[in-house]
Amino acid sequence: MKVIFQGLFRIAFLFIGVLLAGCEKELDFKYHDIEPILVIEGSLTQDGAEVSLTFTTPMDEPMNLEHLTDAEVVIADLTTGEEITLTPDSEGLFISDVPGIEGHNYRLTVKRGEVVYTSECTMGAAVDITGMEFNWIKMPYDYVAVLQVSFTDDPVSNEDCYWLRVYRNGEAYKWAEINDMLSANGIINEVMMTTRMDLDEEDEGDKLEDGDVIKATVVPVSRAMHDYLEALSVGNSNGPRMFEGDFCLGYFLAAPVTAKEIVFRPEEIKYF
Repeated sequence: MKVIFQGLFRIAFLFIGVLLAGCEKELDFKYHDIEPILVIEGSLTQDGAEVSLTFTTPMDEPMNLEHLTDAEVVIADLTTGEEITLTPDSEGLFISDVPGIEGHNYRLTVKRGEVVYTSECTMGAAVDITGMEFNWIKMPYDYVAVLQVSFTDDPVSNEDCYWLRVYRNGEAYKWAEINDMLSANGIINEVMMTTRMDLDEEDEGDKLEDGDVIKATVVPVSRAMHDYLEALSVGNSNGPRMFEGDFCLGYFLAAPVTAKEIVFRPEEIKYF
């Protein structure tokens, strides 16, 4: 019953958000052109490291997804003193197959010319995804498939934070930043609204069809990383600075990834 209550609690707030969004007034924003800002997105997992370097794009120009490769990128294991130099692959991503180690402290350093950016992160402990399922929930406008992902949380420590990412057929679909406020008996049950039943009325970005492969990944993150993701989800700021040195955007995350997959079968989903 507690799991069900938690799910309904989250759904209620999601529904309120939908209602509020429908009352928003369209605003005509005025903005000033600024020089492109470097964006560093770095991750170190049990499988190795990957660092993406890009520039922000002015609001009146098409999105520029070109990766920068004119940099020196190094990850240092501050626990052992070892350093790993990452090299760009064919897509322009700096990579390494040296895995991260739980409990070790790491520093990512990116140097472009005389400009240096650094960020540090401790690699946390992997979680265990204990369950993953869909349920049809009746909303005023239609039935909606709600995905629940359940995973372990250390009941002894407080203020643990996590990043849940969901992929649809290998492509990014949805994500959520999570803290352990709703943890019960060492389990967190996170729910998110996905597709409505009437696909003719659903947006392409949310639509799920029979046979779609849904993959969920969960990683432990720091409180600063949680706040950074929260700011991005709200959309009113870039969140706390995650790098020292010259100003840039982005993050460095050292964390083990836990994944689980299911196939979306709408006819087999239970009604809640």
